[in-house]
Amino acid sequence: MALREEAPGVVSCELRAVSGELPPCPPGAHVDVHLPNGLVRQYSVVQAGTGSYHVGIKRDPESRGGSAFMAESLRIGSRLRIGAPRDNFPLAASSGRVVLIAGGIGITALLPMARSLEASGRDWTLHYAVRTVEDVAFKPAVRDLGDRLRIHASSAEGCRLSIAGIVEQQPAGTHFYCCGPAPMLDTFSKATASLPREQVHLERFGAEPTSGGQEFVIRLARSGATLPIAADQTIIDALLAAGHDAPYSCQQGICGSCEVKVLEGRPDHRDDVLTAAEKASNKTMMICCSRACSAELVLDL
Repeated sequence: MALREEAPGVVSCELRAVSGELPPCPPGAHVDVHLPNGLVRQYSVVQAGTGSYHVGIKRDPESRGGSAFMAESLRIGSRLRIGAPRDNFPLAASSGRVVLIAGGIGITALLPMARSLEASGRDWTLHYAVRTVEDVAFKPAVRDLGDRLRIHASSAEGCRLSIAGIVEQQPAGTHFYCCGPAPMLDTFSKATASLPREQVHLERFGAEPTSGGQEFVIRLARSGATLPIAADQTIIDALLAAGHDAPYSCQQGICGSCEVKVLEGRPDHRDDVLTAAEKASNKTMMICCSRACSAELVLDL
């Protein structure tokens, strides 16, 4: 493992295989990193090879131990366990124009997409929003993108990013991808609201709040056990507290590892993994963050 500063508050971490080869990693994919302090965090893979993955880490001042541990406590040669790449933010199989919009550390997911689009001869542009030009991360790789890259520094007059303006200027059929902080994604969603859903793609760093809803009950189909879920409690927390085993990782509704089949009832989907169609079908849910619209859910557990 090796660390390198990429911008103020941003470091890259090269994760090298101890032996053998690593699985292929599609652009936009992330890996679960199992930290020695017991936490599991998801990081987008900026660059992948057969023997190593590079991930980008933004040092969060309010970190609960994930980014702080990665940026400050790990050392060259440290060993970590990682999961296989998961691609919840894939490039669509389309031959049309593509517009990528990144904010801050969101560049980690979109930079490999830009490389892939360029290699395949597609028509694309990457808009990268930062506070100042000094905040541009992965500068050598970003410079290599050439004139398809647009840097938007909010501190410079006339350079601020206008997502609505960008969307309005694109031809019909353009696919839009956005990854960045919540305010940017909210603006992006509004600007693309009139477009066909299959042309709009975004990735959040965290889902909606996991609590604050109504109390409900879950029934475990395999054992017949029932569990009450309090308004300030997640399904996964209730399961673990009661001694039941269940899959989970990020606990933020962004990794997809806690997906469970719903046999009865109507979930209140709060994740950013399932598509709109998948949520409407109510066949599965993410039990780390989603809740219930019905009084009871029957889960395939």
